[in-house]
Amino acid sequence: MIPEDEQTPETPEESTEPTAEAPEEPQAESPVEETPEEPQAEETPAVEPPAEEAPAAEEAPAAEEPPAETPVAEETPVAEEPAETPAAEPKAEAKKKDVIPGADLEPILVEPDAPQLSAEERARVEAEEEEERVRREAELAAAAEAEAESASRAPAKMESGSRFLATGKRKRSIARVTLLPGDGKIEINQRALEEFFPRPLHRTMACQPLVVSGYEGNVDVRVRVHGGGISGQAGAVRHGIARALTEIDPELRGDLKRRGFLTRDARVKERRKAGFKKARKKPQFSKR
Repeated sequence: MIPEDEQTPETPEESTEPTAEAPEEPQAESPVEETPEEPQAEETPAVEPPAEEAPAAEEAPAAEEPPAETPVAEETPVAEEPAETPAAEPKAEAKKKDVIPGADLEPILVEPDAPQLSAEERARVEAEEEEERVRREAELAAAAEAEAESASRAPAKMESGSRFLATGKRKRSIARVTLLPGDGKIEINQRALEEFFPRPLHRTMACQPLVVSGYEGNVDVRVRVHGGGISGQAGAVRHGIARALTEIDPELRGDLKRRGFLTRDARVKERRKAGFKKARKKPQFSKR
């Protein structure tokens, strides 16, 4: 009996439950299904119009821009420049790396601080500088005047058949010089100057007094020289020619003396000392 009672109430309850659930389920499902569909349908057109309006908004300024052509032309290069700058920047950076910083700057000389001088010392220094400047100017002026006089001075006239003799010395060489009226021929030991002195230095040294005094090409020179070497003989010839020119024209003495052509060069080789290899060279020292 117990199972029967239990089965009887179950059947009505099961019958009532589906009846109550059947109408409720479609009512609950229908709004739930409609609500998601409606916003989706509404959202799609809501998203599309802005996408359609964007080109319209872009076309509007494009249609308005053509009348103003100058701004468009200005804007296009501005947009292109940034694109080009990145490509040019690496080259500029490479160049900057190659260049040494500060290579184009000029060095600045920093002078040491000069000692502070009193008014008296400063005046004394200025006076000494002024005197030195005046002395140098006077020397330069005197030298210029002497050169001008020697250049402008005409050679003295020599009588035909006249002869002027002089002797010159240098080291162990002795030169006896004779000046004659002529056309500038020079003979040394009955040989031409170029043959006796093959080096231009020695030829120039021997002819210096004639060039300075202006007698080159106006007198013939005959020389007999002996002793010493080639350099000493050239110095002896110069000394003898300078002395002979002072015999022709005494006014040349000052110019020749200032240039050192009339001074006897007393420099000679120093003699060897006993126990030495040369004048001052000693033999090598050995302790053991």
